[in-house]
Amino acid sequence: MILVQRARSLGRSIARRRPWGRARGDAAGGGGAPGEGRSEREERLRRAARAVMRPFALALLQGDADPPATARRLRLKVPRWFEALVPYGSWDVVQVADLVLAFLLYGLMISTGLDWNDTAARAHAANPLIPGPAPLVFLYLVAIGVSLPVALRDRWPLAAWRVAAVMAPLIVYVTMTVGDVVPPYPIAAIVMYLLVLYSVAVRCERQITGGVWLVTVLALWIVHPDSMFIGTIIASVAVLFGYNVRARRTATARLVEEERRSRQAEGAQAVLEERARIARELHDVVAHHMSVIAIQAEAVPLKAAGDVAQLEAGLAEIRGLSLEAIAELRQVLGVLRDAQGATDTAPQPGLDRIDELVSNARAAGLTVLVKRSGALDGLPQAMELSAYRIVQESLSNVMRHAPGATVAVEIARRGGELRLRITNGAPTEPGSVDGPGAAGGAGRGQGRGAGQGLVGMRERAALLGGTLDAGPVAGGGFEVVATLPVAERGSA
Repeated sequence: MILVQRARSLGRSIARRRPWGRARGDAAGGGGAPGEGRSEREERLRRAARAVMRPFALALLQGDADPPATARRLRLKVPRWFEALVPYGSWDVVQVADLVLAFLLYGLMISTGLDWNDTAARAHAANPLIPGPAPLVFLYLVAIGVSLPVALRDRWPLAAWRVAAVMAPLIVYVTMTVGDVVPPYPIAAIVMYLLVLYSVAVRCERQITGGVWLVTVLALWIVHPDSMFIGTIIASVAVLFGYNVRARRTATARLVEEERRSRQAEGAQAVLEERARIARELHDVVAHHMSVIAIQAEAVPLKAAGDVAQLEAGLAEIRGLSLEAIAELRQVLGVLRDAQGATDTAPQPGLDRIDELVSNARAAGLTVLVKRSGALDGLPQAMELSAYRIVQESLSNVMRHAPGATVAVEIARRGGELRLRITNGAPTEPGSVDGPGAAGGAGRGQGRGAGQGLVGMRERAALLGGTLDAGPVAGGGFEVVATLPVAERGSA
């Protein structure tokens, strides 16, 4: 027995010398630092507490609602005779309805509170033990607490809910003191709170909505446990309805964004295809210059036969052709082959074939008037080709979108510029357009599947260092105006 007692005392003394955290770590099979296990548990508990309290913090203090939707909403235009009395020319119908409802709820709550006070005053006069009427300032504060959140819910839904949460204790107190309502929730307060809950669920993220719902359920349980079940169901229906509306709006917004990106991708693809087609068309121009230079380089020495002056003239001509070819080579955007590796070496059209376009347009039912001015011969082939394509695309758009219209085509060279003007309508005087189909246009139809006509025309003008403007004109109709600078031969 003495040995057993000594062994026990020795074990107790060893245990007292060893720190508690280290002994626990050794018993667990590890040799961690003192208090390591407790710190890990405390950290987990803190993280769990933060996760639980975060929805409440977001709902009550930190969170914020999304900005109002930018979708088109029904707006009420103020009559002209009434514009001087109101600050805005048009009003949002939802906001106007909220203001009207807030005014009605304010009047209803004031009337109800005064009736409660009258009843409480008579009951107190009959039995002094019964509480008397509530102060009038409380009634007005209750009316404000019921109406103000409704007025705020469309612009600031979370702020409206916080106002309702702050005023809720006063509303419940007045209802329980002088009102004969069980449970102690006036009808006006119920309508207000459900509208605010719906707005929060529509405009706030999921954690904020969850925090608002939890605060609501806890308040229902504290104020009147007997009605907590039905109150929770009604509040949950409002929250779920608003959340479903938010989810649908989010999905619609994502779909619109995807469609916008798809249109941008289609536009970029159309630009690339148009540039590749322009490059293929310029191939013939560049090949022509190179062929002429090669022939001149071989023929000039033979033709000169030792004549220095004739040799210098021939070399100067070769130099001019080379500079012109270099200037047009800079306009080539990419490889001159299509996806199958084939090349298009057919002769490309120029201004001399405008009459063919006009004949085809007249055969399709258009009335086309052509006016030429200035020296149109001797233009670079690339410029003639681009001018031809711009006129061709403009006439094609008129045939598609304004069949039977009168089209005026003006081609003029003034100084160092070539100017093209195509208008759907025969101009009777500068700036005026008439003729059928004025609502159509030479540049309309640029939606999906429209061939990106304006994009291609602007690309052609930009390649030559020019500009292209297209848009409706006064009185109806559409006009395309392109200005292309004429590069002089021999310029670098």
